[in-house]
Formats: sequence, C-alpha cells, structure tokens
Amino acid sequence: MSLYTKLVSKLFFPLHEKLKHHDTVAIRKSLEQSQWQSPAELKADRDKRFQQFIADIVKNVPYYAELFKQHSLTPADFNRAEDLPKLPFLDKATITDNFDKLKSETAGPLSRFNTGGSSGKPLVFLLGNERVSHDVAEKWRATRWWDVDIGDKEIVAWGSPIELGAQDKVRLIRDKLFRSELIPAFDMTEEKILGFIHKIKQVRPAMLFGYPSVFDLLAKTAAQRNIKMDDLGIKVAFVTSERLYPYQRENIEKVFGCPVANGYGGRDAGFIAHQCPSGGMHLSYEDIIVEIVDTKGDLVPNGQSGEIVVTHLGTSEFPFVRYKTGDIAVMSDEQCACGRGLPMLESIEGRSTDFVVAADGTILHGLSLIYILRDMQSVEAFKIIQESKQQTRVQVVAKSGEVSAEMTELIVQGFKARLGDQVDVIVESVAEIAAEKSGKYRYVISKVDIS
Repeated sequence: MSLYTKLVSKLFFPLHEKLKHHDTVAIRKSLEQSQWQSPAELKADRDKRFQQFIADIVKNVPYYAELFKQHSLTPADFNRAEDLPKLPFLDKATITDNFDKLKSETAGPLSRFNTGGSSGKPLVFLLGNERVSHDVAEKWRATRWWDVDIGDKEIVAWGSPIELGAQDKVRLIRDKLFRSELIPAFDMTEEKILGFIHKIKQVRPAMLFGYPSVFDLLAKTAAQRNIKMDDLGIKVAFVTSERLYPYQRENIEKVFGCPVANGYGGRDAGFIAHQCPSGGMHLSYEDIIVEIVDTKGDLVPNGQSGEIVVTHLGTSEFPFVRYKTGDIAVMSDEQCACGRGLPMLESIEGRSTDFVVAADGTILHGLSLIYILRDMQSVEAFKIIQESKQQTRVQVVAKSGEVSAEMTELIVQGFKARLGDQVDVIVESVAEIAAEKSGKYRYVISKVDIS
C-alpha cells in the first residue's frame, strides 16, 4: 500500500464518513474480524442481531406493528432467521402502497433512492445513515480482499444518469482526492470507446469498477486494435449490476491481465454477495439474510435454484424484510478455500441488460432505452426487443390498461433520438410481460451482433 493510499484509507475517507454521520469504519473493522468466525458462530451472532431488528421495527414502524397484529405475532416469535417464513413477502407494489407506513417513527434523516428500472418497474424507497454505513462497509471489506483499498487509483465505468448527474464540484473534488475517475458508459460510440481505453492506459489504475458488458466491450475493442492493456498494473476488475457471463470474464481477464471479481446486489436489496480471490461468492452474511424460494414461495434446499429473497438487518429506519428481488440463484453447501466462514452462492442466474446498436453503428447500453420508459409515470412494465438495426419492438403494460397515442409518440420519439430517425419503432400494448424459461425477466434483448 502506497503512502497516499494509507492517508486516504486511514485518514481522509474515515473523516469523510464521520462528517456524513456514517459508522462505516467501525462496521468494516467488525466485519473483517467476523468473516473468520465459523459458520455456527456467525449464525449465533446474526440471530441475536435479528431478534433486536425485529423488536425495533415492530415497535417503531407502523407497517410492521399492524402486520404483526394482523397475524397474531410478537417479536418473541422470531428468535432466528428460520422464523422469517412466518411473515409474508415484501415486493415493490407493497412498498409503494405502504410507503409512509414503512418509515420508522424514530428514523433520522432519510434520502430518497430509486432502482435503475431494469425490471420495468422502478422502486422509490428511503435510505438512512444506518443502511448506507453497512452497505459501504460491506463493499469496502470485499475491496480489501483483493489487496486494493480506497485511495488506490480506480476507473469507474457507470451509466446511470443518477450518478452522472451528481458530479457536482464537491463530488468531483472528493473523487479526485480518492483517485477515483468516472467514465460515463452510457452511449458507447467508437470514438468514446477508444477514448476510454486511452484514459485507462493514461491513469494506469489499480482497479476497475463497473458493468461487465462495458469492460468486455473495451477489452474486445482493444484486442481488435492490437492495443496492449495487460501491462498497466491493474490488480482487479470489479464488475456488478449485470449478470457476468463466462465469456466476459475470460475476455476481460485476458486483455486487462487481471482477475475479475463479481459483485451482486442492488440499490434496493443492498450488496448481497462478493467474490473473493479464491473464487467464493460470499454473502454479506452479517447484514443480509438470504432465502432461496421456489415459485410457490417455499424454501428450496441448497443446490437448487430459486428466487432470492433478502432481509437487510441494516434497514430498521425503512425495513426490507423478505424482499423479493426477482433474481434467480443457487445457494452453495461448500466452504471456501479462503477460510472465511461466510456462506456462498453457488451461482447467480438472473440479471442481464444487453447493449443495443443504433442505426449508425453506435453501441448503446440498454439502460439508455430503459430510462426513457422508466421515467414515464403511465408505464407499468415493459420489454424491449431489438430485432435489427432498422427495427425495435417495445412491449408496454400501461397503468390505464391501454397504451395511448400520446404514450406511443413519446416512446417512439425517445427511441428514435437514441437509435436514429430512420429506425422503425413498434409499440405494442400488452396485458403482461412474460418471464423467460429460467424464471428471470429480461427487459432488453438485442438480436444485433455487436462483435
């Protein structure tokens, strides 16, 4: 670790978190000790925290006070995580319908957040200092597994307008101090791709962070142009927010000359799992209880696939209890060779957002189209199918039951602005969006080859 990185990780970042009233540093230190406990010790400690969490939300959160009363339950009925099935699932519709009641009466300052909308149904929810502190600490712990730390040079490839719009002067100064540089991976023209490659070569970062599809595309372009990228000293490429495919991992590792560390989670559910250098996809076990359930809502045994349901113990101010993520995964029975007692996911089978290709050949991240629909209040759900560079179909579930001429015009105009005026945009009004055979929903499917 360089002297500068030590200053950032041990002084500047802790001061930054303290000024924001976050307990990140203390939590991270605790997590780095607990990760070496045995599974039995980890479970015993988490069950104690679970009991306190349940007691707090029943006492202070109107929604759960009413829910427990309706089901004739008390906090005494919840002594361990295995008692969670006594409660119903929480989904986006329930959160939306009970938004005010889900806020704790003792909550401190809360900030509004929303999901990226890749599911077609963006969720608005609240986060407090407790939740943010635990999430940042979990990510920080996983970062340090790879012999890198806050303060090491980092390139972040991100595409969300939420993050990109927040690049005000204060944040720019902070990122410069922490040596973290953002490249906006929203519309990927050939010129921008080559510019990003040049930026990475110029910065020579210790780590990369962002979408696997973006780094796969950068790697593919660098290889095609015979641009050498494996001599920059990059230690690890952290990828998240999309499903990581084996071919992407192989391509990124080969071109950038570094291992790929997969991360799984979301704004709503938190940082659920991170990959360690030994290959284990470790759960954020101390903070998040993960259940894997079948289509009937029953728990499935380890080794079988099902939907991920999470209970985040750092959300007492706006609780996420038995929250259905819509993602499919398999829980592992194995213990990781790294020696950590943290349980693991065997595989993650959900989450995928494709690139689309504009008529002029510009490669766009699927989110560039998702955000057009996500911001329309009249849209309940959607699916985008790019049949060719000349034609894209959009299936829309309207809240009113039928897609209006005004909605159609807004969608067509928005898509043409991204894909090209000559593109035929077909808007189809449908009653529902069908799931894939795997049980996972895919909301952007491009049939255009970007290789």
